Amino acid sequence: MDKPLSGKNALVFGIANKWSIAWAIAKAWHEAGANLIIGYQGERLKKSVEDLLSELSGENPPLAYPCDVTDEDQIIQFFSKTREHFPKIHILLHSIAFAPKEALEKNFYETSRQDFLKTFEISVYSLLALAREAKALFSDGGSILTLSYYGSEKVISNYKIMGPAKAALESAVRYLAYELGKDGIRVNALSPGPINTLAARGITGFTKFLKECASKSPLGKNTEASDVASAALFLAKDESRAITGQTIYIDCGYSIMGF
Repeated sequence: MDKPLSGKNALVFGIANKWSIAWAIAKAWHEAGANLIIGYQGERLKKSVEDLLSELSGENPPLAYPCDVTDEDQIIQFFSKTREHFPKIHILLHSIAFAPKEALEKNFYETSRQDFLKTFEISVYSLLALAREAKALFSDGGSILTLSYYGSEKVISNYKIMGPAKAALESAVRYLAYELGKDGIRVNALSPGPINTLAARGITGFTKFLKECASKSPLGKNTEASDVASAALFLAKDESRAITGQTIYIDCGYSIMGF
């Protein structure tokens, strides 16, 4: 069986449960031969993540360590533990986003300062924080990936504060791609269509929107997590060496449609 990522070391942030896009990507990278270390958000998710990782077989079972991206000390400790196992890394997935429930229920203009700052800290600044610590471990260059959404450039009525946050995230991708390019590090965002994850179900009217996207997309269907994993696998491989600073849509064509 072909193992295009054999010998590659990957860090994955953002696995919460079996529906997570990050989990689909982690599985694809593992099956392609990558060695994985997972960063999970606190003790609450520890057992869930460990149970999922137990499903992955192979000579090098994935490792998992806590990494609260709002805590600089935990980020530093995570990368200290990473260095104990990996002398260098080749791939990093940032699949982290959060907005307080209140911010998703109010009008956007009613967003509080506290909720705005918390959303941007976790959903955007965390990419910078992880990239900064990871930079020294990308001694042979490599690929950093994050996840965005179409609400970054068009208004999705119930997406609220997350739209501006994803817009900022995509801008951060471009600036990181520019600054890290001299070190051979590529930075890209994947922008999937709506996927039936646990987090997405928290958005009002999501089920209706899911059906609408399927009916209007050129391919007449919704995106699956496995579709995103396939794109993430390509961007982790050397064949994607000339792609950086991009937001790549994986939405069955929905984003190209006008009225």
